[in-house]
Amino acid sequence: MPFLRSLLLFFAVAVVASFAAETFAADAGCRAASGPRAPTVVELYTSEGCSSCPPADRWLSALEGRADVVPLAFHVDYWDSLGWKDRFAQAQFSQRQAASQRTSGAKFAYTPQVVVDGRDTPHWSALNGAALTGAAAAANAPLALVLERQGDALQLTVAPRAGATLPAHLAGYVAVVDDGLQTRVGAGENRGATLKQDAVVRELLPWRAPGAATTQTLRFTPKAAPEPEAKRHWVAVATDAETGRALQAVTLACPR
Repeated sequence: MPFLRSLLLFFAVAVVASFAAETFAADAGCRAASGPRAPTVVELYTSEGCSSCPPADRWLSALEGRADVVPLAFHVDYWDSLGWKDRFAQAQFSQRQAASQRTSGAKFAYTPQVVVDGRDTPHWSALNGAALTGAAAAANAPLALVLERQGDALQLTVAPRAGATLPAHLAGYVAVVDDGLQTRVGAGENRGATLKQDAVVRELLPWRAPGAATTQTLRFTPKAAPEPEAKRHWVAVATDAETGRALQAVTLACPR
């Protein structure tokens, strides 16, 4: 048994290292490069006005800090007229959720909705550990991403890996993300509750590109200002434009 436990521990460390070796190695120039394998991208559609959403928010917060998972919370605005206006909600996120039904397998928009690597995942509360990384750990990613902060701008480099098969078209986004947020809800279904939230997407910068086997460089200028208590980072995700499947992701955190 001691040998088996040691073997399992070695395997777990090796899997995490395959994601983390490059992904979180931001240098003095504030630059992060993806690892050889793609982390699992977990997108939560949520709202401060939804009474069933806080458990999902807490579940997502528990994924923070894992090298093999990229958690993102998109606050939708269709709850805003039902008693409480969510200060993080955007119509763009509601529209994105509705558009994702074409590829995610969801039959309608709902909250809380969890989408794992582009697929609707209603059983999210049972997912943890290896259940979230099994698919991503199976093979090397076909793309490498490098995300850099250059003053007020961000630069994303998308590079195909040698010999990799790419889809005809790529799509993706750069997300401006805040952690450590807190809201005292004064009305609606969560009236009186203090909600603590992480991985909140404050701005979404989409991109599209052909799936050609050439390196592409994209530049973005985010506008969203961080709140005083927030800890900010940035996430870049590349997907298959037709299926919505996540192909690669990278997280960048820089000193203020």
